[in-house]
Amino acid sequence: MGADRSGRTVVSGAPSRLIADAMLGKLARWLRTLGYDCAFEPGIADDDILKRAVDEGRVILTRDTLLIQRRAARGRTIFIESDSVSCQLKQLSRLFGINAEGFLTRCLRCNVPLEQLDKEAARGKVPPYVFATQDRFSMCTRCSRIYWGGTHKVRMIEAIERMLKGGGG
Repeated sequence: MGADRSGRTVVSGAPSRLIADAMLGKLARWLRTLGYDCAFEPGIADDDILKRAVDEGRVILTRDTLLIQRRAARGRTIFIESDSVSCQLKQLSRLFGINAEGFLTRCLRCNVPLEQLDKEAARGKVPPYVFATQDRFSMCTRCSRIYWGGTHKVRMIEAIERMLKGGGG
């Protein structure tokens, strides 16, 4: 990672660990959807985000021009230029070629990698129709949220394709 002439961070290859500031909750959720480790806490203070980035080796995603000017942030920030999540994803795609290889492998709430859940273990924890029509389940070991494929998964893939290829978001 380095900086271009304008001082913006230039990244070669996707950073393995990210942290989004309080203004980028939607972006953090979409990055998690794509399988990226993106920490996010609503209302996190700049000092706390900097400390966490240093302690955990994370790259900070921010729209805060004051944050990127702080000494501790130098070399570890990506300034997100737009308010639009679609444009934000496109910017990150240009910077480090984000992709959907890890699609739905992280909890959208907790950011923890999901673990496969045996179908029988999902009985009584998912709606009866879902249990009857789905064979594969994943679970977050932190919050116990259960995930499965369905029409929402298809809609999410379509939304990601629209966002990355030029449609809305």
